[in-house]
Amino acid sequence: MKRLALLSAILLSLIACQPQNTPDTRARKVTVASVSLSQGLDSVIVSFGQNAQLDIRQFAPSAVRLNPNAGFVYDASVQGSNLILALKQALPYFTAYTFYFDSGNNLGVRIVDDFTYKFTTPYDPAPKFPLISDDELLTLVQARTFRYFYDFAHPVSGLARERNSSSDVVTTGGSGFGLAAFPVAVERGFITRTEALSHCTKVVDFLSNQAERFHGAYPHWLNGATGKAIAFSSKDNGADLVETAFLIEGLLVLRQYFSGASPEETALRDKITTIWEGVDWTWFQQDGQDMLYWHWSPDYEWAMNMPVRGWNEGLIVYVLAASSPTHPIGRTVYTEGWARNGAIRNGKKYYDIPLPLGAEKGGPMFFAHYSFLGLNPTNLSDEYAHYGEQNSAHARINYAYSLSHREQPADASQAHWGLTASDIPGGYSATSPTNDNGTTAPTAALASMPYTPGESLAALRYFYYTLGDRLWGEYGFYDAFNLPSRWFARSYIAIDQGPIVVMIENYRSGLIWNLFMQDQDVRSGLDKLGFTY
Repeated sequence: MKRLALLSAILLSLIACQPQNTPDTRARKVTVASVSLSQGLDSVIVSFGQNAQLDIRQFAPSAVRLNPNAGFVYDASVQGSNLILALKQALPYFTAYTFYFDSGNNLGVRIVDDFTYKFTTPYDPAPKFPLISDDELLTLVQARTFRYFYDFAHPVSGLARERNSSSDVVTTGGSGFGLAAFPVAVERGFITRTEALSHCTKVVDFLSNQAERFHGAYPHWLNGATGKAIAFSSKDNGADLVETAFLIEGLLVLRQYFSGASPEETALRDKITTIWEGVDWTWFQQDGQDMLYWHWSPDYEWAMNMPVRGWNEGLIVYVLAASSPTHPIGRTVYTEGWARNGAIRNGKKYYDIPLPLGAEKGGPMFFAHYSFLGLNPTNLSDEYAHYGEQNSAHARINYAYSLSHREQPADASQAHWGLTASDIPGGYSATSPTNDNGTTAPTAALASMPYTPGESLAALRYFYYTLGDRLWGEYGFYDAFNLPSRWFARSYIAIDQGPIVVMIENYRSGLIWNLFMQDQDVRSGLDKLGFTY
């Protein structure tokens, strides 16, 4: 019996010494705090927070996975509270991964929660094109982008297609932006003055003789071959006052630029004046109200019932409506309709930057672009704001938001920014600091060049040199990209292309600002509304 008892005791002792599957409740409990990559993409650093007291001798590699796992072979070590997985082969650039670390006993501690981390490795930072001076790069971008409005213009009307897949659908507002780019093209030597005059005359003849108008205003979309209105939405098959204002903005730039005494330039100016004076701005007060309305349809009349009220892209509408020599609005329409008797003001600070007007954190960047292709904000002010300060603040807030709320790729050098209306993965959206899905539109940063030259030039270099193998195409930069989704648009959109050419030129020489602000009708309208400039 004593011998049997001794054998039993030895057996129990041996069993007790075997590894157990049950958790060791005495182990220190920790969680995975974060996962990061080394700059060379050759190490994965798993952090467990301070004082984790990791023991590499008790590392269970089966708990760690990377999907896809090709090349995930490593040497493991511990540095303080971090597990370092030194990869035998660096991860490839711009590839999406999911990293897993299972809960359980590992590294001498008890990991209490499963951890999952999704990430995309950064874009290859190597320059995709030979380095040139910033001045040469600005000219290259303007020249290539201008092709959208010249080489790709609709063959019948000469107007700008809505986008590069639009066939006969042309855009009136986007065409206005494109027309404003023609003086740039001549002065920079992209085309001759004769070529520009011929093309612009073709456009103006089509607008005068074939394009449908409603109380002098144009629809958002036209058929570029026939001139018939194309519905933008179910009840929007008539006048669009905002798009008309963008078109008139460009036409008035041309009226100033083609100032020669030749019969051809004189005829062009006269035709533009007839179009300009034919817009019945007061009709869009909808029976004499102290505000302007965006739409009118011959079938649905005022059914859309959308007032043009600030702050947004519509300032140019009220300036032109006040400037009209034939159908002008009064100042109260501006103060009560657009400015909402002062409710247009913001006055808050974002990232320690005061914002005089508008939406929370500024809204999409096109608010600072579309009206200001012609209107020079540098010295423009009224009782509500100084517009140079407004647009500069808006752009700096957009930039500061991107740096503080978006992960900046290691190769971006704080140059990955720009939220505005653009294509997005699966659709189209007006992105902003309050509506951000990770999409960046080059036009947002590039058209802000007059407001944030340093930040915009840095973005330009990043877009061209680093991302250019996917972002640069026949007509300049594609519309947008989303690095977290590894998505690059293959679209060009007229209202995004035009501001790039014009606002870069306003930064470089002030050409389009100078032309538009010399128009005597415009100056009279600004005076009437109480602006100084």
